[in-house]
Parts: sequence; structure tokens; C-alpha cells
Amino acid sequence: MSSKSDSGNRRIAIGKIIGTHGLKGGARVYSWAESIDSFGKGARLTAATPTGDLELTVQSAAPHKKGLLLTFKEVGHINALEPLVGSELFVDRADLPEPEDGSYYWIDIIGLQVVTEAGDVLGRVASIFPTGSNDVYVVKDGKKEILVPALESVLKDIDLDKGIMVVDLPEGLS
Repeated sequence: MSSKSDSGNRRIAIGKIIGTHGLKGGARVYSWAESIDSFGKGARLTAATPTGDLELTVQSAAPHKKGLLLTFKEVGHINALEPLVGSELFVDRADLPEPEDGSYYWIDIIGLQVVTEAGDVLGRVASIFPTGSNDVYVVKDGKKEILVPALESVLKDIDLDKGIMVVDLPEGLS
């Protein structure tokens, strides 16, 4: 899932309305979610608009080109959707299912303090990017930056309650 978040409200940005589709208020959406399931019928989303947040309920979702087509219960015409173009779509963290054992949402990883098994502090996870085979954590300490592969052989422990990630870096990464 995306690294974009509003962690103060524990909400996660899962997409952005990039255009309209049809006269009945269909929305073309670019998705940051891993699957279309996050946009299932009845899903509650918040659109962050320039004039404030707007609660939306997904009525339908379908893949479309490089994104999705969504319709919302609250939007029945293109004129109602046009002001929402450019708005990010958020989901409440509490509405997401608990991740499987050994899996984490990006919002939970970003901000963790990263230490080596020897106790050396490397910095904090500033961002995450996918590479296809695995995610990579961008760990920053001031101007210093280390790219840590999210591999079982590297990640030794993640303690969300303590806010710590323990790593065993391969030769040349430290």
C-alpha cells in the first residue's frame, strides 16, 4: 500500500480522482492500493477537497485503462464530480483488515526507528518504494540515506509497539 498518509488521523491515501467519466458522475481514479478490493461496493472513502473533506460511499468499481472507474452514492452527475477532480481518496486505517502475519501496511512501517542487531541506530524509515520483487525502505538520518531491502534475511524484527525495526544489513549497505 502507498506511503502517502495522514497518520494524525490514521487514514491512508489509496488513490486520486484524475477525471470524470460519463454524465452520471463516474470518476476516473488512479489507485495506490494493491488491489481493487479496497474500492469494493459499500467502501467508505474520504475525498480531501480544497474546501474540506467529503465522505463518499463506493457504489461500483471496475478496472479502466491504468486505473479504475468508480461511482459513488453521493455523486449522481458529472457536475457534482467535477469539483472533486484532483482530490486524494483516503480510507480510515481502522476500516482495513488486519494484515497477515509478517505483513505490514506501509503507514505502520514509515517512521519506525531502524537499528542494527548490534544496536547501532541507522535512522528512521522515511519512505518505501516497490521494486517488483520486494519493497525497499528508505532510511534517513539527517542527510545520510540507506536503502534497506524488505527481505526476510535482512529484517530481523519489527516491533510496532516500540516503533523499532531491527535489521541485519548485507555487506556494503551500512
